[in-house]
This record gives sequence, C-alpha cells and structure tokens, in this order.
Amino acid sequence: MCDQKHRRDKISVELGDVFRLHGKSYCQNKTLTPQQYKVINAIRNCRTSALGGHIEQCDCCNNIHISYNSCRNRHCPKCQSIKTARWLDDRKKELLPTPYFHVVFTLPHELNTLVLYNKQQLYSLLFQSAWETIKTLGQDPKRLNGLMGALAVLHTWGQNISCHNHVHCIVPGGALVNSKQWKSSKSNYLFPVKVMSKIFRGIFISGLRNIYEKGLLKIPNDPDAKTNFGVGKNFDALLDKLMGKSWVVYAKEPFAGPEKLLDYLGKYVNKIAISNNRILSCDKDSVIFKWRDYSDNNKIKIMKLKPEEFMRRFLNHIVPPGFMRIRFFGFWANACKKKNIEVIRKLLSYKPNKKEKQKKDIQSLMFELTGVDITLCPKCKKGHLHAIQTIQNKFAKTKFDTS
Repeated sequence: MCDQKHRRDKISVELGDVFRLHGKSYCQNKTLTPQQYKVINAIRNCRTSALGGHIEQCDCCNNIHISYNSCRNRHCPKCQSIKTARWLDDRKKELLPTPYFHVVFTLPHELNTLVLYNKQQLYSLLFQSAWETIKTLGQDPKRLNGLMGALAVLHTWGQNISCHNHVHCIVPGGALVNSKQWKSSKSNYLFPVKVMSKIFRGIFISGLRNIYEKGLLKIPNDPDAKTNFGVGKNFDALLDKLMGKSWVVYAKEPFAGPEKLLDYLGKYVNKIAISNNRILSCDKDSVIFKWRDYSDNNKIKIMKLKPEEFMRRFLNHIVPPGFMRIRFFGFWANACKKKNIEVIRKLLSYKPNKKEKQKKDIQSLMFELTGVDITLCPKCKKGHLHAIQTIQNKFAKTKFDTS
C-alpha cells in the first residue's frame, strides 16, 4: 500500500492504458481463458482507430471531430453508460409506489478459490440462494404470506479488486397474495438479518454439497492446505467450518423513494471491478489506484500493485460467456413481470405518468443520466455534431498479438 503522501492530481490514465502497456507480456507469460484474451483485446482497442468510427462535423462552426467506436464489452469501464441509460429507462416503466429495500448477500472468503474454478455453477447458486432466502421468508404465513419480487446484481470484487463475491438485491416492500391482494411490509423493516443469514447459509451449503456429490464441481489443485479440497474429507471439513460461521447478510436503509432507487441503480448496476477514475498512474513497474477501506471508517487510501498482479486481480472478475449478472425473481421474473406489475399497480391504485411510458432516443437518455448533450460540439459549445463519413473497422477481428 502506498503512503497517503502519494496522493496526487489525477492524470489521464485508463484501464486500456494498462493493457496496452503490459497486456502483451502478460499474455505471453500466463495461461488465460479465451474469454480473458477477448476482454484484454477489447479494452485495449476500445475507442481507438482499431475499431473504426466516424467523422463528425459541427453544424455551427464546421469543426471536424473524429469519434472512434467503443468495444461494447461488458467488462470495459468506457462502455457502460449507454447500456445503463437504456436499462434504467426500462426500469422506470416497472416502478411501484412501495418502499424498496436493499439487501446484500455475501459468500465467506473461504470459498473464493473454489468460486474461481466454478464460476458458472457457484455464481448461479449464489443468486438462487439469495432469492430462495427472500422467497422463503416472504411466503411465511406469519410474515407476508405471498410472492415477493427481487432484482439481483452480482458483484465479485472488493474495493482493492480482490475477490469478494456478493449479490445486491433490490426488494419491493410487499408481496402479491394469490395474484389478488397486495400485502405491504413495514416501511422501514423487511426481515431479521440473523434469520436471513442462517437460511442463506443453509441453502447455499446444501446446494454446494449437491453439486459436489454429482461430480460437477472442479476441485483446484492448490498446494496450500487451507484451500486444497482434493480429498473428500477435506471438502466435508470445509462445509463443517462454513456451517459454523455467521454469514454476512447486510440490510441497508430503504431507499427514499423510486428516484433514489434509480440513482443507485444508475451507479452500480453495470459497475465493473475498477473504473477509470480510480486509476491514478501506470508505468513499467506499477499501477497505482485509490480505494475505499470500509474496515477503516471508509477512508480513501492509495494502493500500489505490480502490473501483473493488478491485471490478475481484474481478470479474476471476468464472468463466463453469456452469464447474466442481473436477474429478476418472483413477481418481477421476466416471464410474468408485465402482467404482475399491472395487477399490483391496480391493487395500489397507481397510474404511471405519461413520461414513464415514452420511449426515448439515446441522446435524451444520456442527458438524463449524465447531464451531458453527447451531440454538442466540444469546440463552440453551440452547434451539434453530425456524422459525415465512416471510418472502416480494420482490426476488430484480429486476434490478440502475443508474438
């Protein structure tokens, strides 16, 4: 960790710069998955001439501006804004006049190595375990006695880019009873955290044992005895240890209205392991970035890593191809969402305003999200840019060069 004296004015350094400077040597010396190669290649070429683009001209001052295409990779810090804007616009059409609760389900760090070898299975199990916990308590006759809904977002990192597997669940405060009645939760309280923790732990460990007994679990061959699960006895010992721990389930304060919910989702729903504005510098010897230490009163600190270690940590968070990091459950499930929302709104006598129904173009969405008119001329600040010529994409299909 760097001392606080290393804090400095932000230099224009991006994740792409790290991969352009160190990606080639890293690929030569490490065994990577095809997905990791693809991500490195996409980020290093994002918004460069390699992916083509178009030439724009201002309709006021005739200024010529070159705009290069983005890679559109979901792990790229520069390619999430438009995707987020469209996604948020869709969520506005699904809002309910209820409190929204924020619950975070976290896996113990003892499982980190196992998760890295079994991302598809264990990320999915994490999602399902979190939802089954909420669903079980929601169906309890002594509680809401109905079907709840949840939006869950997977995050696999902590502020220092190490593994920290957890899901953020957004839960409307109430349940749909027999599709005919809406039963509201308390405005400031959902379920007891300790009860959620025990149910979550039991469901996940039961699912993990089931995957293991079916022979579907890849066991890492790690020389470290603490993470060497090569023998069944050691695996049983791991599960026994995990059952003896208190698993972390954190319930935050409910959002102060749907607008605050959308503000939160705009910042976190398509978040990646590290954003460009946290990277302070990158040279041949190190990458320096800022991070928030939640265990030390949320202090902002500076961390210095060797480039290989920085890239290793980042690449650990690449999700499998086609894996859905955002999922909807219960009455929010995609198969029945539209119908259920109409029923709940009718039960709550809620009518959406016309703005919620309107479909907006990307310029309007981006202006709402960032306050920036993406068509405004950067030179005169008066005119608007219009495409006049296309720059061909010459290298998009070129493999990452490791020679």
